[in-house]
Amino acid sequence: MKANAGSIQRYLDRPDPEIRLYLFHGPDEAGAHAYAARLAAALGQGVERVDVEPASLRNEPGRLIDEAASLSLFGEKRLIRIFGAGEESYEALRLLTSADQPVANPVVVVAPGLKGTGKTVKLAVAAPGAISMACYVPEGADAARLASTLARDAGVRLTGDAPARLWEVSGGDRAVLAQEVEKLALFLDAGPDRPREADVETLEQIAADREEAQIFETIAAIIEGDAVSVGDALRTLEEGPGSIPLLRQLARKLVTLAGLRAEVDAGVTIADVVERHRIFFKEKPATTRALRRWSSAHLAQAIDRVRESERRIMSSASAGDILTRQLALRLSASIGRRG
Repeated sequence: MKANAGSIQRYLDRPDPEIRLYLFHGPDEAGAHAYAARLAAALGQGVERVDVEPASLRNEPGRLIDEAASLSLFGEKRLIRIFGAGEESYEALRLLTSADQPVANPVVVVAPGLKGTGKTVKLAVAAPGAISMACYVPEGADAARLASTLARDAGVRLTGDAPARLWEVSGGDRAVLAQEVEKLALFLDAGPDRPREADVETLEQIAADREEAQIFETIAAIIEGDAVSVGDALRTLEEGPGSIPLLRQLARKLVTLAGLRAEVDAGVTIADVVERHRIFFKEKPATTRALRRWSSAHLAQAIDRVRESERRIMSSASAGDILTRQLALRLSASIGRRG
């Protein structure tokens, strides 16, 4: 079964015992993890979370259904989680969805690298006991709507350009967005029983802290091709937020630009693309310049390099922040030369 953002909530908030598999794929990994957490919350406070490494399923595909069919030692519900899955999990998921034996515990899979045309996604769409959803980073009206919804749930009604600005401040990260909404509600003493309003000026008063601001400033300099500013910002990297948050936010920014650039390549003018996606007015000039300087090929190459750097940094033998400095300076210098 295929789900979308409008229908997925009812499946997560009231889990159907007949659903064995929840597959979330696509580039919005943070959104997929948020859906997985929502499912876990709906299963109850005592749910036992069991994490299975995708690589282990390649040689032992039958392990997954064993885990899904096993009872908890304490009699609680279990949730089997597979994060970072790829096509190597196909056989395990095929066995899970086709097995005749009862399956007591659901399996949730987060697979940001899977394509909708791949065999694993097709399996989840076709299987009667599975739900598949493509997760994309919200943009434009969808992003503003998400910010408004989370804020409203916390008792804050965003007015004017505040929804778009709150999403921009959060760097397109749902987890950061939730934190910003929480700070906003505390600042306003808001709650579901005592709603308050907030506009852009209110948001500016409680903007993200200096570490988050440093990330956004560094990313803006990289995208702009300002190697000098990038070098200055990176000198305080070790004392600041560190490499991994910077690389993840940079990857999200590049992915967003790639989506916009694809529309330009399809024949839409840059001005129309900027207006269509309701880019925050303060960001319009920088976004316009970026779409002129960054080609789709260059963006795709940059995204691959950023993600590869993150993987290398997270390995035990990495060069740490040195890799990030080198990558950031090379990207900014390359764009700077384009003028």
